[in-house]
Amino acid sequence: MRPFVAPVSHRERLLGAAAQFTAERGWSALTMAKLAELVGVSRQTVYNEIGGKPQLAEAMILRELETFLARVDAAFSDNPADLVRAIEAAAVNVLELARTDPLLHMVVRSSQGAESDLLPLLTTHSEALLDAAGAVIGEHVRRYDVPLDRERMQVMVDMVIRLVLSHVMQPAGEPRETAATIAWIAERVLAA
Repeated sequence: MRPFVAPVSHRERLLGAAAQFTAERGWSALTMAKLAELVGVSRQTVYNEIGGKPQLAEAMILRELETFLARVDAAFSDNPADLVRAIEAAAVNVLELARTDPLLHMVVRSSQGAESDLLPLLTTHSEALLDAAGAVIGEHVRRYDVPLDRERMQVMVDMVIRLVLSHVMQPAGEPRETAATIAWIAERVLAA
């Protein structure tokens, strides 16, 4: 007997196809009709499941964020007694994944050309991304015994996320070196 495998929802299939197509051909080449054709559903199904193209963009970015946050979860799980080491490992994981992520590469490349619809979701309109990352990382950080009150801890989490995101968008060095610097900054904040 075969094990039960849950069917993939239309939404997941749509987001996966949109991300793959966008990474390969660019965001401006993707239309809702093309997406419907790729997945084998009606255009109305695309609109019912996703909404318009702006909602598709945000859903794709948040879906991609889940992949990155899974790496963050692993880093914190691997370092349950050392917050600074967990931050460093999480930063390494994210920065290394960013180097090979095809959708992220397309978004970053688009910042140098005309295709910039997705870029603001990582920069000037990144509230959803920052909120989602902040919630996940904040939950991990609260498990550690640290000398900061909740408000200051949230400020530190926000700082780390923004530093990592900045290096995702414009790498300044090797992931391990950058992560070590971010961890050093976090350690100084924790010691203050």
